[in-house]
Amino acid sequence: MPVPSRIFTTAIRNGEIRKLGTCIFHSHNRNLCCSLPPHSLKTLHALLKTASPMTLGSGRSIKDNPLWYIKTQSYRTTSQQYYNLTPPQVNSILKANEYRFKVPEFDGKNVSSILGFDSSQLPANAPIEDRRSVATCLQTRGMLFGVFDGHAGCACAQAVSERLFYYIAVSLLPHKTLLEVENAVENGRAILPILQWHKHPNDYFSKEASKLYFNSLRTYWQELIDLNTGEHPDTQEALINAFKRLDNDISLEAQVGDPNSFLNYWVLRVAFSGSTACVAHIDGADIQVANTGDSRAVLGVQEEDGSWTAVTLSNDHNAQNEDEIKRIRSQHPKNEEKTVVKQDRLLGLLMPFRAFGDVKFKWSIELQKMVLESGPDQLNENEHTKFIPPNYHTPPYLTAKPEVIHHRLRPQDKFLVLGTDGLWETMHRQEVVRVVGEYLTGVHLQQPISVGGYKVTLGQMQGLLMERKARSSSVFEDQNAATHLIRHAVGNNEFGVVDHERLCKMLSLPEELARMYRDDITIIVVQFNSHVIGAQSKPGGGD
Repeated sequence: MPVPSRIFTTAIRNGEIRKLGTCIFHSHNRNLCCSLPPHSLKTLHALLKTASPMTLGSGRSIKDNPLWYIKTQSYRTTSQQYYNLTPPQVNSILKANEYRFKVPEFDGKNVSSILGFDSSQLPANAPIEDRRSVATCLQTRGMLFGVFDGHAGCACAQAVSERLFYYIAVSLLPHKTLLEVENAVENGRAILPILQWHKHPNDYFSKEASKLYFNSLRTYWQELIDLNTGEHPDTQEALINAFKRLDNDISLEAQVGDPNSFLNYWVLRVAFSGSTACVAHIDGADIQVANTGDSRAVLGVQEEDGSWTAVTLSNDHNAQNEDEIKRIRSQHPKNEEKTVVKQDRLLGLLMPFRAFGDVKFKWSIELQKMVLESGPDQLNENEHTKFIPPNYHTPPYLTAKPEVIHHRLRPQDKFLVLGTDGLWETMHRQEVVRVVGEYLTGVHLQQPISVGGYKVTLGQMQGLLMERKARSSSVFEDQNAATHLIRHAVGNNEFGVVDHERLCKMLSLPEELARMYRDDITIIVVQFNSHVIGAQSKPGGGD
């Protein structure tokens, strides 16, 4: 877990200036702790001179803003050159974490409404704090897709990405199947497989914590057996219960601790870090999106004229959501109205208003002190974990309870994009859907060039045409829709076209500087089978 640093600079994010004080850095990465080495100052100035300038709301350049300041006179800097990455090198970076899976046309139960999915990741943090998961439910119907955006380290996102789908799958199991699973465990027999995972080799599971995780999950399904209502589980209720129960188990495991020193430290790291989660359960023509935090699910809809429309299937849980602000204020006394949300952050610190972990915003001060005092020295010496949020009077202030949105798929619904906020900070949802839609249909090479109202010279137009020609070559060709979208998110210029020079510079930024310019990006693109959905939408065509 990173240790908080004192920093005095300005973060550049999505055309905005975020002035950082002499305290913990709480950006979109929530509790990002970093410092800027002297040699990076020269690099940053070079980038501002050469990259497409990001602008403020007023249209002024970053460098024109009075808040933009970096004192360099006290530093001795050395010249740093950008790597001149070749197209194959760029592709190697972008494709390092891509994964593709094609769903069998017939999975033994029904013809699938899902053709397949593409996923990819591009880190900005080192190590990356985002996680992703995809799995097929084997004892019930449907597939699960999820993106998880960690903050204050990757521990919580890692744990949630491993565990949440099991909690959801167990929540969806009928009583009879739960009994069969429990009897198998009790008698030492092999357990029926619950999930089939679809993972990139880099998407690992924590072997050390597997027994602990299994015991907590077993306790959960034992309680579901005892609470048997005789009714088939409702999907929306199952999603909500799974989210809440996993977060409760994360909290309880940290309070109880573990005799194994490694596990004891790990469960505390998980609890004191945090993660958002955006999960889609797709069963036939029904999509249920359960969202906690500010990752996002967006549906790509193709209109009759071939154009693309974005339909958002999740709401961001942050200060831009008035309903969230009202919800939080209603849960605390009137005298906390001005402090519970301050500077667009929970208690002035945390950007998402819902998240897993983050027990610093859930536990009482007494419980936090007790756990830290009895915990390992590594955690007790960490300034971040010992720091108590200001105006902390009536916890909990944070919840992992998701907001669930249901959508019935139609033939014109072509794909779903799940993305962490690193994507949505750089691209509008409509642009995301257009880029993916044109990629999947192959029409991006036939569309007229759009310059968005800009005045362009003949030379610039020639450059745009040359760029299009280059994209059509095999060197730049992407075989993965998520990778293609990341290429645009990082390399787009003001015309919405990938600028190879800009892309090279963004991908060659040193680790300590990359996070100041962009966030981790994780994307899953789920492609739908319109023929199957069309048949299911007819009377008697589906259940």
